[in-house]
Amino acid sequence: MSQTVLDQVPVLSMADMPKADFAQAFGQSFQRFGFAMVRDHGMDPKLIDDSWAMARRFFDLPEAVKQRYDAKYNGGQRGYTAFGTEIAKGASENDLKEFWHVGRDLPEGDPLAQSMPPNVWPDELPEFKPLFASLYREFDRVGAELLSAIALYLELPERWFDGPIENGNSILRLLHYPPVSPHAPGIRAGAHEDINLITLLLGAEEGGLELKDRDGNWLPVVPPPGALAINVGDMLQRLTNHVLPSTSHRVVNPPPERRGHSRYSMPFFLHLRPDFMIDALPQCVSADNPRRDPPISAHDYLTERLIEIGLIKA
Repeated sequence: MSQTVLDQVPVLSMADMPKADFAQAFGQSFQRFGFAMVRDHGMDPKLIDDSWAMARRFFDLPEAVKQRYDAKYNGGQRGYTAFGTEIAKGASENDLKEFWHVGRDLPEGDPLAQSMPPNVWPDELPEFKPLFASLYREFDRVGAELLSAIALYLELPERWFDGPIENGNSILRLLHYPPVSPHAPGIRAGAHEDINLITLLLGAEEGGLELKDRDGNWLPVVPPPGALAINVGDMLQRLTNHVLPSTSHRVVNPPPERRGHSRYSMPFFLHLRPDFMIDALPQCVSADNPRRDPPISAHDYLTERLIEIGLIKA
């Protein structure tokens, strides 16, 4: 996949295309590239702008204040993870980022609550909770619609994914890559694949996201303003027996003249419900593509991977 090919990846409209046509184009982009770009998703631009502003306000708080909400007490699932904590699977250097996790709040007594701790919210910013709870719900809604298109592409019933993602352990991550010196090493977040089903990413003002093509080349991914970049995660790769490939990506430092600027992004990691068994779909298994992986629950798979990236201890 050359840069020219990447430039030709269509930015698909969720509003302007018939659902069947969108499903085919979206699925083909996933199968060919492991990612897609989508506009007209219906998310409120003001909600998104307010969320960017609030994320900046939070990360500008003193370190001692942010540390009050340390996510190490809940396996990294809710609250704040300090700069330099996370490491990509197989990497030797920790990532140059700090982040906050918002997850799903379940009713008291729900059997899934034991694997999904309640959210924590910063007392210093009272608008933080309602704003990001709203953004979470919007990502949840758009993610379910995108998965309905993937279901059609895989020749499943359109709403097939609704059950598997109901009360899923999805995470909204607010990310901050602080400024670095002009002479800093080139990588802000090491090469990795996402754990979840799909990731929905609102574009960052500062560039740096790169995708690895089938020939091993790293290519920049820059969605148009307001569009979402959506990539396949390892759970969807496993569910489709690698028909839809999970794509390696990383975040590199910008040119030296831009390294004094922070980079912010807001990925939404859309997850299955913890008790869902990830097993290859029958239509994705054939003589040419035999079953690759044994069945595993979404919870056990997530735990396995969180240990690998250092967010929980074995």
